[in-house]
Amino acid sequence: MQNILPVLCFIAGFALAWLVLRWRKRETETAFRALSADALARNNQAFLELAKSTLAQTQQAARGDLDLRQQAIADMVTPVRASLDKVDSKIQELEKTRAGAYAALHEQVRGLLDSQQQLRSETGKLVTALRTPSARGRWGEIQLKRVVEMAGMLDHCDFVTQTTIGSDEGRLRPDLLVRLPAGKTIVVDAKTPLDGYLLAIEAVDEVSRKARLADHARQVRNHLTALARKSYWEQFDHAPEFAVLFLPGECFFSAALESDPSLIEAGVEQNIILATPTTLIALLRAVAYGWRQENLAQNAAEISALGKELFKRLSDMGEHFNKVGKNLERAVEAYNGAVGSLESRVMVSARKFADLKTAPLGVEIEQLELVEKNVRQVQGEPEPPRPLQ
Repeated sequence: MQNILPVLCFIAGFALAWLVLRWRKRETETAFRALSADALARNNQAFLELAKSTLAQTQQAARGDLDLRQQAIADMVTPVRASLDKVDSKIQELEKTRAGAYAALHEQVRGLLDSQQQLRSETGKLVTALRTPSARGRWGEIQLKRVVEMAGMLDHCDFVTQTTIGSDEGRLRPDLLVRLPAGKTIVVDAKTPLDGYLLAIEAVDEVSRKARLADHARQVRNHLTALARKSYWEQFDHAPEFAVLFLPGECFFSAALESDPSLIEAGVEQNIILATPTTLIALLRAVAYGWRQENLAQNAAEISALGKELFKRLSDMGEHFNKVGKNLERAVEAYNGAVGSLESRVMVSARKFADLKTAPLGVEIEQLELVEKNVRQVQGEPEPPRPLQ
């Protein structure tokens, strides 16, 4: 018991000391926390004041720099704004111009539609007229006459239209007779069937169109055969053994060949030549060239006769000039004899007045000169002109 008491006293003293230390630690921590909070508050206040001051200075500097930047941006934007204003005014002008042009274009399109409608109406009238055989024949004759005019055959007057001739087939009337040199004649017929072609134009589908074109080719072939049976070349003396079937449009010919490519060979076999305005113009131009060559040959004969007559007249004129030259020689001889006699008989005595000082002052008698130049003779007769080849 005596040993335990000191231990208990030690433990009690130790516990008391530990409690005192713990209490002091808490007071120290409380005081430290108070001091830390106060220092932190003071530091925060100082930091806030410093930050506020720095921020105020920064804002002031930034405000000045912002004003400078705004001024610089305004200086940069001002030309752009002026350019945009100009662009806007130009756009407005272009818009006004576009509106005017659109209105004019609208009027032109409307006029084009009206013209197309009128053209469609006139085309319908033309198609209706071409369905009439008499109108179609008259149109073919007009086209034929225009081709002859373009070929230059009117100036030569080497064609005759609507001539009626008699034959075993009855009264035949070709549409055109082309007169060739040496009395030859080419017969041209312009009565072309167009019913199938006109129906093909109005076809609504490709099958119907091809069928109508086949009818058109068949009609052309039948007319070609009928024209061959007339044998126009047998009705005229010195006529080539062929006749010309004139198709008044290139489209009629191409449409017929599209369905029947053998039309050309069939015509050649029957002595019929299929001709469009283009090919007929070429044929008539060739005929006109032949007439020009014929006229040149006639002119060559006239030039030859005129050359012979001119040569005869030049020969007669040369004889007259020779006679004039001979008479001039005789006149020169007579003149020289008279001058010699005058000089030797009269002037010698007259000059003695000057030696005797009785002649007027400053007046002298010049020496008379003889004529020593001979008359040029005509050099032979010109060669006769060569006959023109």
